[in-house]
Amino acid sequence: MSNQPTAGIDDAGTSDHPSRSDGFVRGAAEAIGGPLGDHAVALDRPAGRESRFWTAARIVLALACLTLALHWVQKAPCQNGAWQNNIQYTRMCYTDVLALYYAEGLHEGKVPYRDHPVEYPVLTGYMMGALGLPVHALGVDDPTINQGRWFYNANALALSALAVATAAVILSLRRRRPWDAALFALAPALFLTATVNWDFLAIGLAALGLAAWAKRQPVLAGVLLGLGGAAKMWPLFLFGPILILALRAGRLRAALTATATGAVALVAVNLPTAIRYPDNWGRFFELNTTRPIDWGTLWYIGRYLDGKVNTGGPGDQGPFQWLNANIPTLNNLSYALFGLACVGVAVLALRAPRRPRLAQLAFLVVAAFLIFSKVWSQQFVLWLLPLAVLARPRWGAFLAWQLAEVCYFAAFYGELLGSATSRPVFPEGVFVLASSLRLGTVVVLCVLIVKDILHPERDAVRQTYADDPDGGVLDGSPDAPWLARLRRKAPTPEPEPTPTPA
Repeated sequence: MSNQPTAGIDDAGTSDHPSRSDGFVRGAAEAIGGPLGDHAVALDRPAGRESRFWTAARIVLALACLTLALHWVQKAPCQNGAWQNNIQYTRMCYTDVLALYYAEGLHEGKVPYRDHPVEYPVLTGYMMGALGLPVHALGVDDPTINQGRWFYNANALALSALAVATAAVILSLRRRRPWDAALFALAPALFLTATVNWDFLAIGLAALGLAAWAKRQPVLAGVLLGLGGAAKMWPLFLFGPILILALRAGRLRAALTATATGAVALVAVNLPTAIRYPDNWGRFFELNTTRPIDWGTLWYIGRYLDGKVNTGGPGDQGPFQWLNANIPTLNNLSYALFGLACVGVAVLALRAPRRPRLAQLAFLVVAAFLIFSKVWSQQFVLWLLPLAVLARPRWGAFLAWQLAEVCYFAAFYGELLGSATSRPVFPEGVFVLASSLRLGTVVVLCVLIVKDILHPERDAVRQTYADDPDGGVLDGSPDAPWLARLRRKAPTPEPEPTPTPA
């Protein structure tokens, strides 16, 4: 079968309608009259063939803006910074953005890294300073303004713009499937966690990097992914899938170019601060090296189960309790499991009957990092959100995962409130159950994506596109000759003999 795009069909020529193609949506649509009819006036017709303003892409972008506006309203009770009576937990409106304006000394005019160590990679620290220092200067001139509120709102506007840009990237990568982006725009995780931290800085850069790769611009893709890695480390993991897929397709030059330019961008952003303020720059690495098991992780669940049979004292510790007291071993084990998972993804990419799509491998790698990490903050779900939409745009499993994330969000704030008041809101097992559901649904998504890779005819995206719309130079490329030769040399199993009737 040829990997080349189908002749005569451009990105705007045909569109997928979830009410027809997605089993979950088709079933839900029965309540409102059933799937879209053959003679319906489609909202996503190609430009020039209809005069409607509300195309599918514009509806999705409007939905993303609406979700982000509702998120801002949800965070409104915390914006004045007067967090009395644990309102940040009872109203579930806590945000690091506001808390760290004071904790990082920005309200005193301290310059990140120069005057104060910062617990995040440098590009995030630069954003904090770029928005925080003008707010402080404004507050000095006008003491009547609430600096914390101004700082939060400035960051919320910037992060929301990056979130909308991410939605636009998904739309640009799925011109034939514009409604896939509605998964992102309407995601409960976006509503609940969009501005809890500065994660959308890295997400937006990573999304733009994937778009540049899809447009066959490896230098720009590398720069954007490298900058994303300078904001949060995880975008650097995307170079792995790019390299292994390029190896299978025999297109390593473009992948190595992207990786090299990404490394240059990462070093260029970090080096000035690392040289001038090495101790303050190294706070991020120090914190991640020394912190113990964090809430909601695989290791946290294991430690809870250990506590059911062990006291945790010397000589009576379960394996997870022991790991919590031996952080270097915990770190090494976490890294080793992530490394093994990456090896498994690489083997899958090379052994699959057809070259996997880039988004599929990207999701598996980032998900593996979160599954085995000792830290899984509430907003880290945003890392997976655009990758999940690009990797497996099926509504049923996606909504089950999002429901698990909502349950975890509520349980997490109950845990925070109980810790702050020393009065548990609910038994610890409730939080552990919510953590297990979140972990389990991410694992289920990984299994479903692996099944799509092993059975590419099940892949929703490949039912619309001939190959990989995110693949860039890989899109439509056949396997490299060395892989074809290797497969020809592989022994073919003997057929089972047909039993002779008695």
